[in-house]
Amino acid sequence: MRSLLLLLFLLSSLQFSMAQTYSISGTITNMAGQQPAPKAEVLLAEKGQMVKADGQGHYLFQDLPAGTYTLTAFSYGLGSLTQQVTITNANVTLHFGLKPLEGVLKEVKVKGERARDLGISRLRSVEESAIYEGKKSEVIMMSEVTANLATNNSRQVFAKVAGLNIWESDGAGLQLGIGGRGLSPNRTSNFNTRQNGYDISADALGYPESYYTPPTEALDRIEVVRGAASLQYGTQFGGMLNFVMKEAPEDKPFELVSRQTGGSFGLFSSFNSIGGKKGKFHYYSFYQYKRGDGWRSNSGFDVHTAYGNVHYQPTEDLEIKLDYTYMNYLAQQPGGLTDAAFSQNPRQSLRDRNWFEVKWNLIALSLDYRFNDRTKLNIRNFGLLSERNALGYLEKINRPDPMQERLLLKDKFRNFGNETRLIHRYTLLGNSSTLLVGTRYYHGFTDQKQGNGSAGSGPDFRYYPYNNNPSISDYDYPSRNLSVFTENIFNITDKFSLTPGVRYEWIRTKAEGRYDIVNKDQAGNVLYEERVPESRSSTRGLVLFGLGVSYKQNDHLEIYGNISQNYRAINFNDMRVVNANIRIDPNLNDEKGYSADLGVRGGIADLVNFDVSLFTLVYDNRLGLKPQKDEVLFTNYLLRTNIGKSRNRGVETFAEADILKLLYGKEHRTGLSIFSNVTLVEAKYLIEENVFKDKKVELAPSLIAKTGLSLKRDQFKLSYQYAYTSEQFTDATNSVSEPTAVFGKIPAYWVMDLSGSYTYKRFTLETGINNLTDNRYFTRRATAYPGPGIIPSDARNLYVTLQFKL
Repeated sequence: MRSLLLLLFLLSSLQFSMAQTYSISGTITNMAGQQPAPKAEVLLAEKGQMVKADGQGHYLFQDLPAGTYTLTAFSYGLGSLTQQVTITNANVTLHFGLKPLEGVLKEVKVKGERARDLGISRLRSVEESAIYEGKKSEVIMMSEVTANLATNNSRQVFAKVAGLNIWESDGAGLQLGIGGRGLSPNRTSNFNTRQNGYDISADALGYPESYYTPPTEALDRIEVVRGAASLQYGTQFGGMLNFVMKEAPEDKPFELVSRQTGGSFGLFSSFNSIGGKKGKFHYYSFYQYKRGDGWRSNSGFDVHTAYGNVHYQPTEDLEIKLDYTYMNYLAQQPGGLTDAAFSQNPRQSLRDRNWFEVKWNLIALSLDYRFNDRTKLNIRNFGLLSERNALGYLEKINRPDPMQERLLLKDKFRNFGNETRLIHRYTLLGNSSTLLVGTRYYHGFTDQKQGNGSAGSGPDFRYYPYNNNPSISDYDYPSRNLSVFTENIFNITDKFSLTPGVRYEWIRTKAEGRYDIVNKDQAGNVLYEERVPESRSSTRGLVLFGLGVSYKQNDHLEIYGNISQNYRAINFNDMRVVNANIRIDPNLNDEKGYSADLGVRGGIADLVNFDVSLFTLVYDNRLGLKPQKDEVLFTNYLLRTNIGKSRNRGVETFAEADILKLLYGKEHRTGLSIFSNVTLVEAKYLIEENVFKDKKVELAPSLIAKTGLSLKRDQFKLSYQYAYTSEQFTDATNSVSEPTAVFGKIPAYWVMDLSGSYTYKRFTLETGINNLTDNRYFTRRATAYPGPGIIPSDARNLYVTLQFKL
């Protein structure tokens, strides 16, 4: 309690030396008729900030120090206009009169921050080379997030995104685990996960798990699109998740940002970035080093992450971008706990020989070419050269470690792909429409080996007896994917639009290799040994359809809806066999289904923001393990097959309002916003077999609720958050508990966080407390790494960050 009072006193005492700030406001009108310009926006170049004008054409920028600023106004169907203004010691009024431009919206390139909308906004109908009309989306503006960014605290970062179930498997934020609408959070595998628009998961088709998570200190924003993203982004049920990196400042050739963070349990993080613009070149690069001991014993980590980005713009219409990302980390895994051990002491560790290593290399080369104001081409080429190594004793957690050879799993990923998009605006029946056509080619290759590793305790990632010959399995998993897709926004009126879409997928997945069968007696003597070769292949083609609907009553209110088919291709984990007690159905089918949304959203920039929607997610051909009996040997086994259908449906609500600015006006210096984020989910299996009948879908809590307060005055920010997640099951049979703790119930839990920051000239101080009330809870029961068993979440911890910006 004394720590909390000290923190509050420190943060509140900082606000007495705040600098004077001013505002720029005015109107945007159509010069031809002197009417408010429709759907008008203004870009403040020096800050990269964009705001929308209201229905009367009024706009407002706040909290600006004295200086010279460049503003660009633009509107649908009108040209753009740039003006410069200087603030000395008073607020400034600046008006724009825009000329008609033959019904075409000239795209204005926005770098940096868009309109804040209280820290979370939505994707526009058309963003660069993508269409989001009628789709449920959220955009998290990282500049407005007050949180523990050094540890990628996803509970705070994603607080305002409705319906996300979050796994907290490590306190360092090394791997992101989020799932939405009752889908598994396991390594975010139910989202198509991207960085700057290109894939970053291990194998987007064959193994869509994310071992690399971009540091939140390097992010400009996070874009989230729900299930309707399947038409543009392919294989997933959860939607698309895109991490957008910061870019170079537009107004200077060099900028340095250095952030140093210290925290509980030995946390130290050093994040340093440089960026700038010189002539036709932009560049941005960062390096982060992070280490810590972890709350539990045997949970230390050491992380290196680096990123470099170069933009070359030889002409106004052509831009070429090159990205490279490197990440290397080594983490000790403390293992899981049984229910009894967790109740006794959740901080204890029953495994001290488990290690996890990841080496990640990503490269991307993209090209943007504007043929004219109506037509734009985007080409993305991307590749992945990475590996992950897992070493440890993975038997049931209620068995002691015999200190013998550990299990070693080594995966290597070699992937590359291309995505090409053409977007074209045209006039149809007097209204502007937008057409998107695209193709995607993806070549995935994964080499996966499993066998006996070292009998020691350290991170020795070699096979025993060090002949690189794994004793359990050795597989290659090549995959190919070719897609063609199109969507079109038909603006039936200036308020009502239809957006149909279609996507064709050609998929080929293979599993080629062998597995070993070794049967031993209780003394460890080998009774039977066999090496079994295996080769499996599956080729198929499918078509997905979707339709989006949008009705915009005005700039502050929209009713939207969509329905889109989804699918999940069977991956190599579904095709391989390493256990004689599990058999694979040779006729496995891709999991198919659809998702639908119907909602209403809107608000007033920086004052009110809301989104309330109903959703349904139908998941057919769901893969699972089904009890079977061998008709010849009369032995029992588990069959991995398509067990049937499930349905998730519910309501997602989000609302936020700045109370003080609503009462006293936008120009009020102090902002106090309150947000509420509540999701109700009913997720159950629609299967008549007794073992699955009327069972709830695993990892689908019925209630996820978050609420919080944010106080802002000039350069001072303070944020409080409360998060609640109801109980959930971890398997399809809804078991409550079992001795190994691999399956069972995850009890309901709640947690609070408090964070604050203050900026003075070139320095920013950030500090906070996570898990304010020091609760003991867990969000995951692991079947393998990092368990097996219960993975406790971190106890109360503090952090302090000092940032210097040059």
